[in-house]
Amino acid sequence: MTEAAAGYELEGPEDAPLLVLIGSLGTDRHVWSPQMRAFSSWFRVLRVEHPGHDGRAAPKGPYSLEGLGLRVVDVLDAIGAGRAHFAGLSLGGLVAMWVAVEHPARVERLAVCCSAPSFRPPATWVERAEKVRAEGTAPLVEGALGRWFTPAFLREHPDVGDRFGAMLAGVDPEGYASCCEALATADLTSELGRIEAPTLVLGGAQDPVVPPASAAATMTAVRGSALCVLPGAAHLANVEQPEAFNSAVLQHLAGRPDERGMAERRAVLGAAHVERSLAGASELTAPFQDFLTRWPWGEVWARPGLDRETRRLVAIAMLVALGRHGELELHVRQALRFGLSPAKLREVLLQTAVYAGVPAANSAIAIADRALQEVSKEMEAD
Repeated sequence: MTEAAAGYELEGPEDAPLLVLIGSLGTDRHVWSPQMRAFSSWFRVLRVEHPGHDGRAAPKGPYSLEGLGLRVVDVLDAIGAGRAHFAGLSLGGLVAMWVAVEHPARVERLAVCCSAPSFRPPATWVERAEKVRAEGTAPLVEGALGRWFTPAFLREHPDVGDRFGAMLAGVDPEGYASCCEALATADLTSELGRIEAPTLVLGGAQDPVVPPASAAATMTAVRGSALCVLPGAAHLANVEQPEAFNSAVLQHLAGRPDERGMAERRAVLGAAHVERSLAGASELTAPFQDFLTRWPWGEVWARPGLDRETRRLVAIAMLVALGRHGELELHVRQALRFGLSPAKLREVLLQTAVYAGVPAANSAIAIADRALQEVSKEMEAD
């Protein structure tokens, strides 16, 4: 489902955690295109555009940071979302910080990207607003591209420069100018200590707008936050270094593969089984245990596209078909212990009889029946 006409677009698995993306001044929702495949695999992604940046005429300004922030909160209310992760780029990062300061219950985790609590001096923004109202945004393109991207990137990717130049030139002048006026008055410097959400501050090593020292100052002011500076990136670091950007933000929002893998592994197989496996690891087998945690569990089982019970049933069916009886017994026992109904287990085993063959299903049914009887006795004893 998309709602692009309303200034936002929502996509990704409906049952996944919500991630709000707020872009930079002068760009529309497509500034996040390098992130969408990676992010929408893990999140329900809501891209919110600033007024006048969504192809529509903007309401007359001036705007304020509070007004831009409340607009995002209104979108959350409109889609029935209570709490979400936030990632904001430049102006979007400032708006996301405002939401985190003033509406902390709405923010799960926060990524502040190429942004700062204020963009000084105010006079610069007032002058730019006057210029844009008089001449439009097209005269800003050359200067903006020089701030957004490194010279080497523009030489190697002239198509990206053309695309982003056209994006800026297409922004409604009133919306752009009014956002400039919001930047002229915005200052959250003294409020950063109120941010409660776990925060990642991410910057570009060659960003002339928010240099690494500025990003480090923001990190210092936000309690318990982390800093990541991407080499070879200017102001739109998410476009210039998408793989490194995606990795850093996903690890902050969803957890490192080993973290989410360990949590999923424990939830599916049981903490006791996992502890025994790890405790028995040797110099030879420890790398394999790490591989299991990071990839099958962290990158596949932990994904939001299927619920845990469905993944259990798929795993059981595959183990039956492949004749992996030891793993099958483990998965059947743990699935029953964590609430899988005998009726659903029965249906899966009947399906495998049809598609994997009666001999495979016959052996599996015997294993499953024995596990069911033993788990039933355990539950009765409890």
